[in-house]
Amino acid sequence: MAKSSADDEELRRACEAAIEGTKQKIVMSIRVAKSRGIWGKSGRLGRNMAKPRVLALSVKSKGQETEAFLPVLKYSSGGVLEPAKLYKLKHLSKVEVVTNDPSGCTFTLGFDNLRSQSVAPPQWTMRNIDDRNRLLLCILNICKDVLGCLPKVVGVDIVEMALWAKENTPSVTTQRNLQDGPVATTVPESGMKVTVEKELVSQVEEEDIEALLGTYVMGIGEAEAFSERLKRQLHALEAANVHAILESEPLVDEVLQGLEAATSCVDDMDDWLGMFNVKLRHMREDIESIESRNNKLEMQSVNNKSLIEELDKLLERLRVPSEYAACLTGGSFDEARMLQNVEACEWLTGALRGLQVPNLDPSYAKMRAVKDKRAELEKLKATFVRRASEFLRNYFASLVDFMIGDKSYFSQRGQLKRPDHADLRYKCRTYARLLQHLKSLDKSCLGPLRKAYCSSLNLLLRREAREFANELRASTKASRNPTVWLEASTGGSQSGNSADTSAVSDAYAKMLTIFIPLLVDESSFFAHFMCFEVPALAPPGGVANGSKSGSYDDDTNDDDLGIMDIDDNDSKAGKTSADLQSLNESLQDLLDGIQEDFYAVVDWAYKIDPLRCISMHGITERYLSGQKADAAGFVRLLLGALESKISMQFSRFVDEACHQIERNERNVRQMGVLSYIPRFATLATRMEQYIQGQSRDLVDQAYTKFVSVMFATLEKLAQTDPKYADIFLLENYAAFQNSLYDLANVVPPLAKFYHQASEAYEQACTRHISMIIYYQFERLFQFARKIEDLMFTISAEEIPFQLGLSKMDLRKMLKSSLSGVDKSITAMYKKLQKNLTSEVLLPSLWDKCKKEFLDKYDSFAQLVAKIYPTETIPSVSEMRDLLASM
Repeated sequence: MAKSSADDEELRRACEAAIEGTKQKIVMSIRVAKSRGIWGKSGRLGRNMAKPRVLALSVKSKGQETEAFLPVLKYSSGGVLEPAKLYKLKHLSKVEVVTNDPSGCTFTLGFDNLRSQSVAPPQWTMRNIDDRNRLLLCILNICKDVLGCLPKVVGVDIVEMALWAKENTPSVTTQRNLQDGPVATTVPESGMKVTVEKELVSQVEEEDIEALLGTYVMGIGEAEAFSERLKRQLHALEAANVHAILESEPLVDEVLQGLEAATSCVDDMDDWLGMFNVKLRHMREDIESIESRNNKLEMQSVNNKSLIEELDKLLERLRVPSEYAACLTGGSFDEARMLQNVEACEWLTGALRGLQVPNLDPSYAKMRAVKDKRAELEKLKATFVRRASEFLRNYFASLVDFMIGDKSYFSQRGQLKRPDHADLRYKCRTYARLLQHLKSLDKSCLGPLRKAYCSSLNLLLRREAREFANELRASTKASRNPTVWLEASTGGSQSGNSADTSAVSDAYAKMLTIFIPLLVDESSFFAHFMCFEVPALAPPGGVANGSKSGSYDDDTNDDDLGIMDIDDNDSKAGKTSADLQSLNESLQDLLDGIQEDFYAVVDWAYKIDPLRCISMHGITERYLSGQKADAAGFVRLLLGALESKISMQFSRFVDEACHQIERNERNVRQMGVLSYIPRFATLATRMEQYIQGQSRDLVDQAYTKFVSVMFATLEKLAQTDPKYADIFLLENYAAFQNSLYDLANVVPPLAKFYHQASEAYEQACTRHISMIIYYQFERLFQFARKIEDLMFTISAEEIPFQLGLSKMDLRKMLKSSLSGVDKSITAMYKKLQKNLTSEVLLPSLWDKCKKEFLDKYDSFAQLVAKIYPTETIPSVSEMRDLLASM
């Protein structure tokens, strides 16, 4: 085995030199490798690499006390040991061998005075297990002898260390005298090796134990002699027991005589007890019979008492109070008597429910008395429901007849009257709880009642709407606007100075403002009053009508009837759906026919100004978007029908206007700008002023139809005279662009048509200008076209040798076409000016004509330079200067 660094005297002397001046004496020194344990995140690589260190054990005398230290020394850059750290062994709390190291040579030392316990302590790695054991045993020995306590040892067995120490200490033990006592050290033959051997007992204790054991003489030196001795003692004990038994025979006889006498007495006692047992059994049987009869009597008494109580309760349940019976069969339904009627209904409902199986024991339900009483209650229910239904039908009719007979409830000449149903609803709410109880008693009776209510109130609503609409039309003053906007024979001033017809759309908005909240409130009140099981409804008057918000009339809680559902268990999803369908059918009966008065207002507004359909459509759409409640289902249908009616009327106006445009086809030959072009701009301006809300789509569809018909008619008219078709088209498309320029910047659909007209204008300009250029310079450009056609089949060098394309032909053509070119250009300008009816377009058209001519001449000059390189023609710049000077 290699020599341990613990035996290195030079290392010891180097350590003593490193701590010189500290008055410490080196006990042991050994080389180790230091590394840092990783508890948390991985550190840097340099911090985790093993570093060479020297661990030393030193002591220092301080008076009567001795302190132990663990200096850590490191090598400087010059290879000299210098102190790195100093630990006090009195703070050593734990010695732990690292389990991650399979060699077992790595351990950690835990000190209880470290400032940061979260930092992993350094790990010390030895060369082998022997070096580790030497150091650890030396540390434990010093801690025990100097400090009087041992640290906690983890990861190593103390017994194994003690055995190792015993095996590795063949040398003589010497005593080193320290201040506080002897320290046992062993000096092996190989050198100064410091180990620790733990003494279990002292010499004095061992001598005391031997003396104590010597006081007991057991004579067990030989096993056979000891066995014989035990046999002899056993025989002696058995003989003594037999002798004792033989000496006690007289005593045994006396005991036997006593036992015989006691047996005789016990037999007599057994006979007596048998007799008493028989008598007691008979007595017990008699007592049990008496108790059984008594228990049956008591049970019968209790049962009879309970039966009487149950029968009393059943009789009380079956009894019909006289006051309720009188109220149900012949009582009055006046307002003063409604409280008694409601109480009687509540009692009747409870009595009927009490006689049903869930609330009544099934055995009682089969009793004849219960069946008879149930039949009697059913008769009472049928009588009361019939009387109440007849009263309510007559009551609804009388209320409405009274209101219809009083003209002050309706609009009159010179006075628009807002319908007021507050008093009607107040009187109806008196019987709201009665209707609730009628529903719980017989749900089928509500159908005729609902029809009667709807029939009566429908007469009132239609009368109010008719009178209001008539007076609204009579009181609205507005001049009629022309319905003919785009006809050719109409004067331009007629469509340009249209009268203000805003009063018409205001009248329509007023009609909706008054009656739509009224109809919504009536629908919601009807749903509550007539006990429909529908989802929660929108609050009355909550219509999306701009500034008009809140309830229709002064009673903001008209629809809150102040009652609760009597049968809460009936509100199921299936019943809700069925009730919703029934509600919509009843609302149809309630409000049917009132739409005719709205249609009359729409027709009246259309006759005054058809364009007012746009604003009326927006107003209707705004109201329609606010109707979300289920009770307002028919109101939504009414508004939808109004919207369709308005859209149909506006479509009628659009169709008539389109027919007016198409009539231009049958007129005489058209020249210049058609009349409907500027009139359409005026019409579009007016339509944009009338747009409200969601009527944008309506107007955009009208634009699409108008412009499609206008452009189609324009193209058809142009084909009647092909000679002047392009002039006719470009003038009309230009007029369309000029008249719609401002609107096209703000209205996207018109911008699309503006660009469409612009493209058609450019195409017409191109065709017309090309025709004028070819008319004046036909030979020049026909010559160029022939050259271009031949270039697809033969090479450029062969073209001058073709018939009609020689250089001589080129010179003749140039002489005839370009001699007096200024006159030809002047003629071209005059021809362009001759057929135009709008002088405004001439400058732009002439600029386009010059540009087109220069482009064509430039192409011709390039062909000549390529095919006839020796021939000279006027350059493009000369032509440009000539055109600019004219």
